[in-house]
Amino acid sequence: MAETEAPKGVLQSVDRALSVLLSFTEVRPEWGVSELAREHGWDKAVVQRLLTTLAARGFLLCDETTRRYRLGPSVSRLARVGEHSGVLPSLVRPVLARLLRETGESVVLNVPNGSGYRCAAAVDGAGPVRYTAIVGALMPGHAGASGHAIFAHYPEAELGQLFGASPLQRFNEQTITDFDALMECYAQVREDGVSLSHGEYDEAVTAVASPVFQAGTVAASLTVIGPAHRVSRAAGDLGELVRDAAAEATAAFGD
Repeated sequence: MAETEAPKGVLQSVDRALSVLLSFTEVRPEWGVSELAREHGWDKAVVQRLLTTLAARGFLLCDETTRRYRLGPSVSRLARVGEHSGVLPSLVRPVLARLLRETGESVVLNVPNGSGYRCAAAVDGAGPVRYTAIVGALMPGHAGASGHAIFAHYPEAELGQLFGASPLQRFNEQTITDFDALMECYAQVREDGVSLSHGEYDEAVTAVASPVFQAGTVAASLTVIGPAHRVSRAAGDLGELVRDAAAEATAAFGD
């Protein structure tokens, strides 16, 4: 990759250090000096100094045997601060508010949490009959559109660890409890870009969800959810609205 100049007014050394950190992904969690130098078109000596500096502050760890680098504890510390300060929900609140106006139904931003997902932000729908989400509530990942939209984009080996090790809990007759059936559901979600569930967790509820990505990795799902008799009838139109809103949320997350 050819080196790109830092934007005007940006300190080049800091910009390079941040570019190094952003090079670490779930797909590429380790880097060597030569690999990073080729990736960014930088001199190896420059890369070595950047890596050494970041390691000194705990943002990277160096394996003494392989001389390869991984993210360090300082990154986790900042991630926890961001999580508790509500950075991601704040970025997409305008998207949630607009989707509420467009649909009239409750809109929820959910984030992965182990083998389940957690409500990170929500706005309630209008009218006396509506779905109310509780921020911070934990839900099972295998039951419902919100979880399907998230976990459909996990590697199958990881899904086997999350959902294949023990029988999946059944909440009603609509719940997917077979691992192979769950994988088929996920394949359809990836193809459609949207997930639809009819009462898999709560029989009275229908939900339409789409994944939100950050740096190429699924970070959340955006869901319109409400009484089955209303949402099921409008599922087709809601799917398009939710897909568009999830794409906007992905852009806000800095994909």
